[in-house]
Amino acid sequence: MPALATLARVYVDDLDAALPTFTALAGEEPRLRFEYRDLQLAGVGSFLLIAGTPEALAPYRATHATVLVDSLDAVLGTGTVLDGPNVVPTGRNATLLHPGGAIIEYVQFLPAEER
Repeated sequence: MPALATLARVYVDDLDAALPTFTALAGEEPRLRFEYRDLQLAGVGSFLLIAGTPEALAPYRATHATVLVDSLDAVLGTGTVLDGPNVVPTGRNATLLHPGGAIIEYVQFLPAEER
């Protein structure tokens, strides 16, 4: 169940305004960009930019990081599931509260035909 990648979550109020800075920091263009619920998201390097109104962002701000895994089911027993598993634009996700207080979102990318 090792993590494939860990993304730093960066909460912003305007995705288009934030992207040039993080594109320069990462040295690459966004590899994904999508909408989910009332949010706009973009993955740039090891950053996950999450944009929305203060009200839309409020339920997500306590989540410390997003971790990409090859099997979401394998991590579900490592903490208390706060949200999910859900079908999301990139595959499946779940948010867990771990002993010690860390709240982590886990994402398993799936091909479009499996979502």
